[in-house]
Amino acid sequence: MKLRVLTIDDHPLVRMGVRSLIDVEPDMELAGEAMDGATGLRLFDQLRPDITLLDLQLPDRSGLDVLRAIRDLQTDAKVVILTTYRGDVSARHALSAGAVGYLLKNALGTELAEAIRIVANGGTRLSPEIEADLATHRSEDALTTREMAILEAAADGSENKEIARQLGISVETVKWHIRSILAKLNARNRTDALRIASTRGLLRS
Repeated sequence: MKLRVLTIDDHPLVRMGVRSLIDVEPDMELAGEAMDGATGLRLFDQLRPDITLLDLQLPDRSGLDVLRAIRDLQTDAKVVILTTYRGDVSARHALSAGAVGYLLKNALGTELAEAIRIVANGGTRLSPEIEADLATHRSEDALTTREMAILEAAADGSENKEIARQLGISVETVKWHIRSILAKLNARNRTDALRIASTRGLLRS
């Protein structure tokens, strides 16, 4: 029995790369391809593949939403995230939602084929860069819900007074939270904090 793989990715070149890889693996076959979340969910429900390769950024919804929906359809579904985002926060959210792998798209080669076999046998697989990112930030304090709201407002270009008005708090409280955000992210200033947050997957454009 060959391992049946479904790929959900809106980039034709990525789907072509996955198809080319699987075509030369004697123990695998491509069960289906989808370029958006809705089609991917429909194909998953129809095909019930052994492994699903899922992008985090899809044109109609987030990959995390698709991952959760797949797990609702089949609680033991084996889903591997295949993405360009190497942020530890993105990886942590995906793994918490039930992903059994998190690979960067530069793994389109022997690493992907090996990962498919590993997760099919009940294991998990992360790209080495992701493992390093998770280890680096494992002991750090997470941002609170209020800090995330302030960070997102700052990312939208809002100044302290506007953030205070939006959240119904004082400007001094906003400044206090921003100091906490800078400390937790080890950032020099607001611009640096936004850069770090985007790189780690706290913010998504």
